[in-house]
Amino acid sequence: MSGLLPISSPTIAFFVVLLIILIAPIVMSKFRIPHIIGMVLAGVIIGRYGFNILERDSSFELFGRVGLLYIIFLAGLEMDLEGLKQHLRHVGIFGLLTFLVPFSITYVAGITILGYSPLATMLLSCIMASNTLIAYPIVARYGLQKHNVTTLSVGASMLSLFTSLVVVAAVAGSHSAGGEWHFWPVFVIKLTAYCMAMLYVIPHLTRWFLRRYSDAVMQYIFVMAMMFMSAASCEMIGIEGVVGAFISGLILNRFIPTMSPLMNRIEFIGNALFIPYFLIGVGMLINIRLMMQTEVLFIVMVIVIVGTLGKALASYISCLLFRLSWLDGHFMFGLTSAHAAGSIAMAMIGVSMAKADGSGYIVDDGMMNGVVMMILFTCIISTIITENSARALVLREEKNKLSDHHRLDSKFDDEKILIPVKYPETCDTLMHLAIMMRNRELNRGLIALNVVYDDEDAETNQRKGQQLLKHVTQTANAADVRIQTQVRLATNIGNGIKHAFKEYDCSEIILGVHLHPNSKRVFWGEFAQSVFNNLSRQIIIARCGQPFSTLRAIQVAVPSRAEYEPGFYRWLERLCRLAKALECKIVFHATTTTNKLIQQYIVHRHSYVRAEYIEMAKWIGLRDVAANTPDDHMLVIVTARQGTVSYKAAIDKLPEEITEYYHGTNLMIIFPDQYGPAPEELTFTSIQHKEQVSAYQELKNWWHKFKTGKVSL
Repeated sequence: MSGLLPISSPTIAFFVVLLIILIAPIVMSKFRIPHIIGMVLAGVIIGRYGFNILERDSSFELFGRVGLLYIIFLAGLEMDLEGLKQHLRHVGIFGLLTFLVPFSITYVAGITILGYSPLATMLLSCIMASNTLIAYPIVARYGLQKHNVTTLSVGASMLSLFTSLVVVAAVAGSHSAGGEWHFWPVFVIKLTAYCMAMLYVIPHLTRWFLRRYSDAVMQYIFVMAMMFMSAASCEMIGIEGVVGAFISGLILNRFIPTMSPLMNRIEFIGNALFIPYFLIGVGMLINIRLMMQTEVLFIVMVIVIVGTLGKALASYISCLLFRLSWLDGHFMFGLTSAHAAGSIAMAMIGVSMAKADGSGYIVDDGMMNGVVMMILFTCIISTIITENSARALVLREEKNKLSDHHRLDSKFDDEKILIPVKYPETCDTLMHLAIMMRNRELNRGLIALNVVYDDEDAETNQRKGQQLLKHVTQTANAADVRIQTQVRLATNIGNGIKHAFKEYDCSEIILGVHLHPNSKRVFWGEFAQSVFNNLSRQIIIARCGQPFSTLRAIQVAVPSRAEYEPGFYRWLERLCRLAKALECKIVFHATTTTNKLIQQYIVHRHSYVRAEYIEMAKWIGLRDVAANTPDDHMLVIVTARQGTVSYKAAIDKLPEEITEYYHGTNLMIIFPDQYGPAPEELTFTSIQHKEQVSAYQELKNWWHKFKTGKVSL
């Protein structure tokens, strides 16, 4: 049997790894232990220090390295940037504390208790002052990526890690350079140049690529290429690549919405393969037998106790300074207390550095073994505390929502979005918009509808509609969103949509702008006006000429008295969700009274949204808003139906004003819930409404023909 181990066949080895990834969470859940620990322990068992089932070969080096970069990249990608800006001072304070406190305690213990040299003690102090976000997948599983405490912990972790890596790189560089004075200026120049280059190159490349290529595989490969480019460039200037991965995640943050199919693919592939590979690889480095050695056991106890104590003190001191609860402190401590392969990388630097007297290396075997064993204990401590505190945080948030917002939430619990699709060119845009606007907590599916004329071409059009809905289903599945589809026959498209709306008991509709700009059809298209004239529920008509992720801001024009409409908070809620998903600014142009109500709602319900408020006293101001909206902004116009509270005669000129003053491609028009005929009053015997042309439009058309000589008095 010993001759068969370790397994040499790549196929069997990969099968064993997949088996561990599959079984470890199942087994750990039986004992209520975080599955991350299961991955690490499985690595211990199958490694050469366990049963020697697998050898830690180049595949574990490669995939483990990718997994480490992946964890850090996801932390930057999912970080709440607005929360980071709002709490930048707190992040800086916590980051300095979580570096300085464990660094100081470990340095004193290393000199006095362990008897290490100052240089070796400094390396060990940097190792314990840094940390790896090994428990971050737990945070993602509980949906706390945007929580304020997560932002504090992740930001502080990266600040302490960056500081530690810089100190280690500086120590190693000055040691190899013989302490020459020019090392530090050159290092600072290289680091500054690197950051400026990434801030310029990655956004420009990303906007260019996402606007031209929509293929899912190509977009994923591009994102991975940006991450590895940033990490490799960071290594070239002498800093660990995880810093570059984090920086690339921060830069790409606003280009990849949280609820987008692309984000779903990034998280899925990382959590399914690369991150487990990294955790198993960490376990394979741990030699449990070393615990039998008194010297190693003593070193491990000292390192674990002083390092963990330092991280705990930093977390709870910050908690007191920021007036947070003890539960928040537990979470901060759990997330910032783990160490992983990054610690080994820093220790390996010391192994390669010879002592000044030539008697050996700065980091000896005892210290190296102590660091490896420390990884196991800190991973267990971190994952257990993070799991328990994350669960408690979620329960606390749910209780707060029930107590503070139950009445307001009850107004929106009827959400059921209908998406009529007709053109392959616009169906993805409508689906992405619906996915970002839906309520994730309700977790209700979407309804996609394709209506075809009941004529001699009905059978052919039905087949085309089924193919289109199949594509729509794939888009929804990629974002892990349930969807219902239907191809419907109707003698009138508008009536078909209205009857489907009634049958599915929908709350709103998202339509696309028709694709016949050069035809003789008027602005609203063939059937849109029929829909919003006969339905009093919310209807959103959208057109986006570039990917949502590349939009920089949303400009919203709101008519006076819009706050008196019953659907005021519904469309406001949808726009806030969209702004949150896109991580972009939203600017409201409305009267002072309306802006105050909007501001109150956002402060209490969506404080993380970057909102600005500009007074637009009269609806005629829409012309200036439209004319001054850049191409990379989206113009949103909240309009009204005839006979409603916020309706005004100037709204009849909306198509002409948009055509004349707005030259961008990103447009959204919202007809909110308004008092009018209920959907139940609609019947199949309703008059088949045709596109209306206002008297104003008729007069304008006649005047144009008269000037061109096509008609005479």
